[in-house]
Amino acid sequence: MWALSRPRKCGKNGAMKRFYPIGTPGQPWSEQERTEWFSRQTRRRSYAGEVLTSLRRLPGTMHVHQYGALPIDRERYPLYAVSNREAGEAAPWALVTGGVHGYETSGVQGALAFLHSAAANYIGRLNFVVAPCVSPWGYEVINRWNPRAIDPNRSFVADSPAEESAAVMALVAGLGVKFLVHIDLHETTDSDENEFRPALAARDGKAFEPGHIPDGFYTVGDTENPQPGFQAAIIAAVGQVTHIAPADQNGEIIGSKVVQPGVINYPCKPLGLCAGVTDARFTTTTEVYPDSPQATPEQCNAAQVAAVQGAFDYALAHANQP
Repeated sequence: MWALSRPRKCGKNGAMKRFYPIGTPGQPWSEQERTEWFSRQTRRRSYAGEVLTSLRRLPGTMHVHQYGALPIDRERYPLYAVSNREAGEAAPWALVTGGVHGYETSGVQGALAFLHSAAANYIGRLNFVVAPCVSPWGYEVINRWNPRAIDPNRSFVADSPAEESAAVMALVAGLGVKFLVHIDLHETTDSDENEFRPALAARDGKAFEPGHIPDGFYTVGDTENPQPGFQAAIIAAVGQVTHIAPADQNGEIIGSKVVQPGVINYPCKPLGLCAGVTDARFTTTTEVYPDSPQATPEQCNAAQVAAVQGAFDYALAHANQP
């Protein structure tokens, strides 16, 4: 997710130190630097083999439908969502998004694991829509950004500059329904600190301010609609699977005040975050820490499944309450 940036002092005589191999310190990237950055990206895993194959194995109670494709390679990067075929007219609607940041593996694999395991428990009770891999190019090259060096999770805005974000927004708008709950699955990784935040600072011509990666799971609620009971229910569910991130010595996680154990809040809509795309009553962004010595990839995936279940169960239990 990243903390909100703080300014960093420059070196002697006010000069910024070079901290990223692309660009000139203090100068935002031009199209030339973006092209250079893109040329350095290589495919490191297969979207078809790890995601599309999994979607093909889903039971017949699930409806897999294409909602778009990435312009960089429409055949290689079709965009799919999954819903339950027997949608009940009176049942509330739920959205799960994963892989908005393609490099965050458990966001994708956790969404797929939910579909293959726990999703059947909600058929008839919820009309759910799951977009398991919003950024398939990012998934393959294991990067936070899209091919144009744009962060999809800062791009859920009108006239979005990111095709990935615009496609999800069109999917949601096209359904024409009111969502009760939306859970967006993410990770906070060591690569945030040693690659992606330095890249962001370089791209924007700013100084890089080192931060701190929390060890454990946490959620990010919406500052304007925090729903503390909902967040607590997710933390409780995930706590049965893996450990919850503690606050740092300042009572913060990634630079934001911890409002209850394992929970911080961000202004979702002003920041263009995916969690603000539906206007749902219950929204959250999950963050697992796959680089922890206390967690395995399987635990991270299980934590995402537990988070979805905790979110759905709480939303259903409180759907008719004011």
